[in-house]
Amino acid sequence: MKYMLLINAGTIGEDGTAAECTVEDWMSYDKEVKDAGIFVSGESLADLVTATAVRVEPDGKRTITDGPFAETREVLGGFYVIDVPDLDVALDWAARCPGARGSGSIVVRPIADFGA
Repeated sequence: MKYMLLINAGTIGEDGTAAECTVEDWMSYDKEVKDAGIFVSGESLADLVTATAVRVEPDGKRTITDGPFAETREVLGGFYVIDVPDLDVALDWAARCPGARGSGSIVVRPIADFGA
């Protein structure tokens, strides 16, 4: 079963990584996921200041703004999609992720399978 691990970073340092982990921590985790054969896809997202939000009104009018600027201390920093037997295994991999340390968190969501 495929699961998405959404990496919500807490405090971000000047180098773009969470203060609780190093670039080496991320490289090591990335290697572990790939070596375990469970890696489907994953990306690190660019700095939040590069984000653009699109909203569409009921009449079809588009509003485009810089952002998002949510009232939160966490920032979506990236994601992994892994293919593991069940939720328990996905939770174990989420707990290993450097983004789960300190003020960060990992949201684990199953990937919907519509039989396509």
